[in-house]
Amino acid sequence: MAIPEHLSLTIPKSDLPRIVIVGGGFGGLKLARGLRKTKAQVVLLDRNNFHTFQPLLYQVATAGLEADSIVGPLRKNFEGNPNYFFRMVKVTGIDQDKNEIETTVGNLSYDYLVIASGSITNYFGNDEIRKRVLPLKRIVHALDLRHHILQNFEQAVLTQDKKKLQQMMNIVVVGGGPTGVEVCGALSELKKHILPRDYPDLDFSGMNIHLIEGTDRLLNGMSESSGKDSLHYMQNLGINVQLNTRVEGYENEVVQLSNGTIESSTVVWSAGVKGNVLGGIDASAIERSRLIVNEYNRVVGTDNIFAIGDVAMMRCEELPNGHPMLAPVAMQQGIHLANNFKKLFAGKEMLPFKYFDKGSMATIGRNKAVVDMPGGFHVKGLIAWLIWMFVHIMYLIGFRNKLIALNNWVWSYLTYDKGTRLIIRTFNRIKVRGA
Repeated sequence: MAIPEHLSLTIPKSDLPRIVIVGGGFGGLKLARGLRKTKAQVVLLDRNNFHTFQPLLYQVATAGLEADSIVGPLRKNFEGNPNYFFRMVKVTGIDQDKNEIETTVGNLSYDYLVIASGSITNYFGNDEIRKRVLPLKRIVHALDLRHHILQNFEQAVLTQDKKKLQQMMNIVVVGGGPTGVEVCGALSELKKHILPRDYPDLDFSGMNIHLIEGTDRLLNGMSESSGKDSLHYMQNLGINVQLNTRVEGYENEVVQLSNGTIESSTVVWSAGVKGNVLGGIDASAIERSRLIVNEYNRVVGTDNIFAIGDVAMMRCEELPNGHPMLAPVAMQQGIHLANNFKKLFAGKEMLPFKYFDKGSMATIGRNKAVVDMPGGFHVKGLIAWLIWMFVHIMYLIGFRNKLIALNNWVWSYLTYDKGTRLIIRTFNRIKVRGA
């Protein structure tokens, strides 16, 4: 694709070493912030001009929060620092021989490159499923899903076709990890408290929420207790959970499973992610869609390319398959690499990365959550739900976002209402997904 003549990726020349960061997610943002007092020119590249708090995307998708309450402008983190630069561009690859990053508006040289490109939805090679299902990885996905669900119910009150009505009333969520569990829990609350008031013409006893999981338990990355507790909560909420079940296809509003079929016009795909690897990296440094890095987050076979977060695979004795693809890992690696850059520029020896597992959590709805804490301590129910709420509020970027999210949650808790049930723009799943 030809680059428009009026566009170019230009950064002022500097005598300072240039660190280029690809990706403004959890890892990239922590790294950029950690380099503030470092004698280096820092350039952050991202296709969006905002950071997204991905753990709460499901709340945007299910009308619990508005989109702007879980995003924050990336440029705000660069205010007042003349050696910091942000460019909203799509990175297309790397030229290692020239030490250049390739983008849709031109190339940019680097002294050090940090790949913090995160992860993308994994469809396990099934392109037909990719075209038809609804992912939940980006803010636009959350908005698309919300608009699609609300449009479905607006159309449901108009249709006289019973088969079409049932397809609209059935929602299938694929993947029993935290995202899948949380989406189902939020949908069940909509079904019980919100939708019957909005659409009194519809019989919501006919609304079915299905969760499809290919393994024999939910929340595989968490403890056995969390998996059992979450299954118990979901069954009590009336969610149809099918374990040891695979999705083999989706066509003409029919989901083909390994043990049957479900008719549905809404299939949410949360079955997994894979590293977002940039082109130009030698194949020997890539394994299972992740970049192999050493204990300093340096990509193997390179001298000046690093990777952090979901896209990085750092093996150790305790984690032979690398660290889990979680936000805390990315944030800790970003902070650690910033400190190592300071040591590198000072001529000191860099320190190896050591992950501190602070625990993991998932919420299934009002007063229902599971938390695994260090030392094997497990919490569930109301206490776990309050812990989940506190942690997510604390990690949101900006006081405004924290205040808005807390206000929405308190209002929803007291009134059983969600105030963002708005169709701002129409969404055509077939047209957008390319099916």
